[in-house]
Amino acid sequence: MKLQFAIDTLSTETALELAAQAAPSVDILELGTPLIKSAGVSAITAMKEAHPDKTVFADLKTMDAGELEADMAFAAGADLVTVLGVAGDSTIAGAVAAGKKHGKGVVVDLIGVPDKAARAREVVALGAEFVEVHAGLDEQAEEGFTFGDLLEAGKASGVPFSIAGGVKASSIGDVQAAGAVVAVAGGAIYSADDVAAAAAELRAAITEPAAV
Repeated sequence: MKLQFAIDTLSTETALELAAQAAPSVDILELGTPLIKSAGVSAITAMKEAHPDKTVFADLKTMDAGELEADMAFAAGADLVTVLGVAGDSTIAGAVAAGKKHGKGVVVDLIGVPDKAARAREVVALGAEFVEVHAGLDEQAEEGFTFGDLLEAGKASGVPFSIAGGVKASSIGDVQAAGAVVAVAGGAIYSADDVAAAAAELRAAITEPAAV
């Protein structure tokens, strides 16, 4: 299972500082939606230039103009971009077409999707690399939210999935046990007093498969 660092800041400079500290322990560097809205796609280029060995994930959360928006991000250096699962199939297909053109991939974010497992199967059939079973910050703060619901939706989907929404060192083992291909951690890393140590702690909590 890979570890993804969701960098939710508003400046490229801060994002690069955080990424530099966490990079030794993470596989995927995610530029959060607010960062891209604040700094533009130049932030994607800066991150890829600083970390060419890492997968750079642009969290566009595209809802329309799928091919156009994905093409912009891929051209800027992104390896993966997100389209919302509540978007129309044509929007997702357009982003996938841009991905094929660049040799890159599309991840479909299931935030706000009522039946996450069913939609996950549909979007993977449209060409998504995997789905992100995601509860946003607002949803996490709502009464009745449980992290277990995300894990159950991922398991029920039967397709490759990541988990995003409150992942921390104490829960990342459950994410791996559920079968996720990627665990996405944001605040657990960037809000820590020691960003490098927090990322290393999450990495250490991921168990390696036993040798055959």
